[in-house]
Amino acid sequence: MKNILIPTDFSENAWNATRYAIQLFNNEKCTFHLLNVYTPAIASSRFLAATLDGGSLEDGAHMHSERGLKESVRRIKKTFDNPDHSFKTISSFSLLVDEIKEVIENDDIDLIITGTKGASGTEEVFMGSNTVRIIKSIKNCPVLAIPQHFEFSTPSEIAFATDFNRFYTTSELQPLIDMANAYDAVIRIVHVQYEIKALTELQQFNLGMLRKYLKDVEHYVHTVTELNSVSRTLEIFTNELDIHLLAMLNYQHSHMERMTREPVVKRVAFHTQIPLLVIPELGMGVSPRRKMSKENAVTH
Repeated sequence: MKNILIPTDFSENAWNATRYAIQLFNNEKCTFHLLNVYTPAIASSRFLAATLDGGSLEDGAHMHSERGLKESVRRIKKTFDNPDHSFKTISSFSLLVDEIKEVIENDDIDLIITGTKGASGTEEVFMGSNTVRIIKSIKNCPVLAIPQHFEFSTPSEIAFATDFNRFYTTSELQPLIDMANAYDAVIRIVHVQYEIKALTELQQFNLGMLRKYLKDVEHYVHTVTELNSVSRTLEIFTNELDIHLLAMLNYQHSHMERMTREPVVKRVAFHTQIPLLVIPELGMGVSPRRKMSKENAVTH
C-alpha cells in the first residue's frame, strides 16, 4: 500500500496533478492524502480580532478548506471510482512546507505529487515558487512535479540527469527503479557537460556503479553539451527523445540545485514540459520512508 501526498489549493492546476496521480497509480493500492493549508489574510495586525460573518477569519478559512477537500474527494471518486484507492484529507492552519514535513513523518508518505505553474511573459519560470520551496526543503521524500496542462502519458521513457560526480546509494535510486519497473520503462541517463570531455576516474567509477544498480532495467547513457543553461539543455533533450518523465537527485551542486538557482533570464525559455521526479539526498543506509499515522486526518 502506497501513501501519496497531494498538496492542493483547489485550483485546476492542483486538480491536474491529482488526476495524474490517480492515473499513475491506477493499478496499485494507494492511500492519497489530500492536504490543504490555509493562513487567513489579515489586513492589519490591529485587527487580529476581526470577524467574518460572525465568526473568526480562521473559522471561515477552515470551513472553506474542509469544503474544498470534500469536494475534491467527491470529484475524484466521480471521475475515477477506483476501489483500490482510499483518501484522507488534512486541513491545517499552517505553512505549507511545515505541514508537509509533519505529514511525511506521521503518515509514512512514499511520494509527494504537486502541480507546477509558471508565470507568463518575461517572468516565466520553470516551476512555481511553492514547488521550488518544497523541493528545496523536503529532504526525506521524493517529489513529483506535474506541469499545469500535462496530460497523463504512461512513463515508458524516463530520463535521469546526472553529472556522475556523486556516488548514488541504492535507497536514493529506488524511487527511479520502482517507477521504471512499474511501467517497463527505459531509463536514459543524460550527462550534461559544459564542453564534451572524457570522464574523470571518479566519474567513471560512479557511472559503473550506477549501471550496476540499473542492471535489471533497460538503460542507455547520453552525453550532451550544455546549451545556454542546464534547464534549457534538458528541455531540448526530453523533447527530441519524447521523454515522459525527467528524474534528478537533489544534492549540493547537483543539476537540480543549479536549476532552482538559475537566474530567471536564463530559464525564460523553459517550462516544466514533462513531470519532474526529484529524489532527495539520503546517504548511506537511510530509508526515504517515515512512520506512522496521523490521528486527526479524516478518512473517506
